[in-house]
Order: sequence, then structure tokens, then C-alpha cells
Amino acid sequence: MGTTRVRRDAAPVACWLLLTQQRRHRLSLALALLVLHGRLAGESYRVIAAGLFGDARIPAGPGWKTHDLRDRTTRLVRGGLDLMQGGYLDLLRQ
Repeated sequence: MGTTRVRRDAAPVACWLLLTQQRRHRLSLALALLVLHGRLAGESYRVIAAGLFGDARIPAGPGWKTHDLRDRTTRLVRGGLDLMQGGYLDLLRQ
């Protein structure tokens, strides 16, 4: 048996890319449900985004209104709402 060598100059591969397309889809559906749970519990989009992406990545002040992470968070909540309103069957079919 041979040993596997890791090149030190090789670019790191994101863990996300190591998952199959089906697992990535299932994970995104589960994440949408998690985010929806926070929103239904009364959390703001900013608090949810800080929990997902870390406080350091969330801008203070008015920069938040147009930030990409706010858009991602609201899309996840919308996706969670779709799942809650019957789209959860997609999760079961996976």
C-alpha cells in the first residue's frame, strides 16, 4: 500500500466542495429550517446572520441594510417558509 502525500503548496479545498450535490441540497434545506426557527422565535435577521456567519462579518450601522449576508439570511428565511408551507416534502424525497 502506498501512502498519500499532501502537497504543502496545494490550495485548500472547501469542505462544502467535498459533499455530493444531494448532500449539499439537503444541508441547505436543513439550514433554512434552522434559520426559520430563529425568525419565528422573534430573532432579527442581524442576530440570525451573526449566529450563522460570526459577529465579525456583520457590519455595524447602516451598512447592514445592503450587505450580502443580510440578503443570504433573508433568502434562507424565505426558503424555510416555503418548506414550512408544504415544501418540506422536498426534504423527505432526498
